Amino acid sequence: MDALTGLLVGLGLAAACGFRVFVPLLIMSIASYTGYLDLRAGFDWMGTVPALLAFATATILEIGAYYIPWVDNILDTLAAPAAIVAGVVVTASTLTEVDPFVAWTLAAIGGGSTAGVVQITTTAIRHASTLTTGGLANPLVSTVEAAGSFFLATLAVVVPVIAIGFVLALFIYAGRKILAWRRPASARP
Repeated sequence: MDALTGLLVGLGLAAACGFRVFVPLLIMSIASYTGYLDLRAGFDWMGTVPALLAFATATILEIGAYYIPWVDNILDTLAAPAAIVAGVVVTASTLTEVDPFVAWTLAAIGGGSTAGVVQITTTAIRHASTLTTGGLANPLVSTVEAAGSFFLATLAVVVPVIAIGFVLALFIYAGRKILAWRRPASARP
């Protein structure tokens, strides 16, 4: 895989890490195990059966935990640094044709930032849901986040250009909502 494609795959997977930490790792593990995705030297272990089973177990536990009231909010706090680390790892692992220094630099800046922005956004949405509905809508939020993570991670591996377009559209939409929310009520249309 060429450097640009590897970067697009990595950034798409990193964005999916912002929704759920382990889902993109599971998708990447499956793709590597089946020979669909080549990983950087040193990350080959991610495409093994033990890694696949570990990521599948972690994914099931993570998704299930987000359906437990109030635990979901605690998990969001813990997931923020974990999502950033996972975003860095998935991005670095896909940059097969790049010098290690450049790969880790791109992974730290691009992958970590992408995962962090998505994670912060989902945390804000969950807290708003908790405050406005007393947590009654949180299972719906959890379902959308988990589905979004599966969808985006799969898209990143299969059609990375479309995945990045989707991520950019989400960033633009979220940015507009934040800017509209920050404007004084008298300035809103």
